[in-house]
Amino acid sequence: MKNLSLALALSLALPTAFAAESDAQRVQQVLPQITAWRRDIHQHPELSNREVRTSALVAAELKKLGYTVRTGLAHTGVTGVLIGGKPGPKLAIRADMDALPVTEQVDVPFASKATGVYQGKTVGVMHACGHDAHTAMLLGLAEIFAGMKSALPGRVMLIFQPAEEGAPQGETGGAPQMVKDGVFADFKPDAIFGMHVVSTMNVGTVGVRAGGAMASSDTFRIVVHGRQSHGALPWKGIDPIVTAAQIVVDAQTIVSRQLDINSNPAVVTFGIFNGGQRFNIVPETAELQGTVRTFDEGMRKQALTSLRNIAEHVAAANGATVETQIPLSADSSNPVNYNDPPLTARVRASLETAIGKDHVVESPRWTASEDFPYFGLGAHAPSVYFFVGSTPAGEDAATAPTNHSPKFFLDEGALDIGARAMLQAALDYLGHGVDH
Repeated sequence: MKNLSLALALSLALPTAFAAESDAQRVQQVLPQITAWRRDIHQHPELSNREVRTSALVAAELKKLGYTVRTGLAHTGVTGVLIGGKPGPKLAIRADMDALPVTEQVDVPFASKATGVYQGKTVGVMHACGHDAHTAMLLGLAEIFAGMKSALPGRVMLIFQPAEEGAPQGETGGAPQMVKDGVFADFKPDAIFGMHVVSTMNVGTVGVRAGGAMASSDTFRIVVHGRQSHGALPWKGIDPIVTAAQIVVDAQTIVSRQLDINSNPAVVTFGIFNGGQRFNIVPETAELQGTVRTFDEGMRKQALTSLRNIAEHVAAANGATVETQIPLSADSSNPVNYNDPPLTARVRASLETAIGKDHVVESPRWTASEDFPYFGLGAHAPSVYFFVGSTPAGEDAATAPTNHSPKFFLDEGALDIGARAMLQAALDYLGHGVDH
């Protein structure tokens, strides 16, 4: 079993001469509670749009601390607003709450045994992406902010978001739905912060990048309609499987031959290929689903247009027809997670104050995506999103089980590092106004 001690040797070895030593002490005081919350939420994970227990816990804690609380945003979302005792800007900080349809394979005493229903099937449920840690750390910051309310400049909104991993089929949810539901109707933030624990860095390291930090994402669906025939007599039909296979192969030229990947990376991935039910029957249809990831809006539009053209022309060349949903829907797409450069420079300075300059790195661009950008777009406010290492010291982060893996392991030292980093960034921003 992994060592789950709260007193991480690494965190003790980090620089102690912080500009705001009292802030580090504040985090240490609430760290046992942050850890308890994280373990409780981890043991009771809930799928997207089903975060009923988690949101109730969050709302109850915020109300106890004196926050003005709203519930029911995007079904199970919660916000808490605290007005500081001194004038200052408005800052929003977001954490996500949902878990994944993954059966946990990590040997910890608070491992999830939960199950849920996903796409009509009973599945294991696990916090395989670290949202339990995000929620617990933000609750810890809520307690710290409340404890220093009279000295706190400005106003703080804490956003606890459901369904970051995507709403169930046929439902809406997540950040775009919170915006539609008026999350900023009574609170217009001047800036928005977010963070994510990642296995690709060791505990004690925080990464941040100005500009495009995470890719946009678009989900697509392509259905090829052919004509059924006996497998021994394929010339009597139109084979949708062969046609769909050609679409998959030809779509690889979008990235390799059509997009300027010298300027920005891009990805076109097919994750679903369904067709046929019997080995000797050419089926009537075949279905493809996948995702497109880009860092530039022009490249995004070009990739989606090219994918549609390839699907239509390959189908026509084979005598088939094609039905395309590219993208699948507006709610299935996420914008580029863009960090405002001037604000990012300020936040990076805060991170260096919190954990030491040598422990803050520039993150590489990540082709994973997030719906966090919808908050900045919805509020017309700059945002910054940074990453907190979660792989234990001494382990190779490059080979550690990734986020979304059933073996994803979060070293709880990340709770201390993440909370200190976000607290420092928040207090520095509130204390220096909105001159971004």
